[in-house]
Amino acid sequence: MRITLKVLLVTLFFSLFSLVSQAQQISGDYLESRSADVYVAQCFANSEVNLTGDQALMAWHVHSGSWNGQKLDGLSVIAAVKANATLGDPYASPYPAKAVLLVDQDATSEQRDALVAFARHEAGKLVATIVKVIPTNIDMRVRWDADHHGQALLRAGTFAAIQTRAINEGDHSCGAEVTYYPPLTKLEHSMAAVAMTDEYDGPGLGVDWDRHGKRSAFVGSFAE
Repeated sequence: MRITLKVLLVTLFFSLFSLVSQAQQISGDYLESRSADVYVAQCFANSEVNLTGDQALMAWHVHSGSWNGQKLDGLSVIAAVKANATLGDPYASPYPAKAVLLVDQDATSEQRDALVAFARHEAGKLVATIVKVIPTNIDMRVRWDADHHGQALLRAGTFAAIQTRAINEGDHSCGAEVTYYPPLTKLEHSMAAVAMTDEYDGPGLGVDWDRHGKRSAFVGSFAE
């Protein structure tokens, strides 16, 4: 009897573990752009602290996988964030922050809920206060081949856009640049890039932006 019960408990444990694992396995591309340079020398970074860097776009495109039991293959979600201070500044808190989420209009209502839950998990306190969720058409493409490394394009209806390219020698201004800030979320791989375009024109944040040619982007990949 004891052996049978032990076998049943072990079987139940592994069955539940398998279900949770299947529900949360997910991977894809990530794109981020902020209102402060992320690849920069410390002296220049210090000149932006408390003046800018409190806005960001964070975008996830799912290649394959599920979240909360919903298959999300091919779907995307974007968080437009307005923080309370420069993101990444160790001496000031960016919270409370507020966010507008742009979710793929091709998703079902259940998939949209899962995309929102996934963005909350990935971005944490930055999206703790969601002021609006907007379904819209999202087109996100990241180039990983050697000839186009660092190139990505994101368009979300009329609300948001990012276009990036790799950082090159012409982007160095003082010779001491490093990836000064890390990405705003945990990633499998990331590289700093130039945001040729970084735009947000939508409701909810009390601010819009339209920036070009800033070393403020990350191109990466995620896996959970």
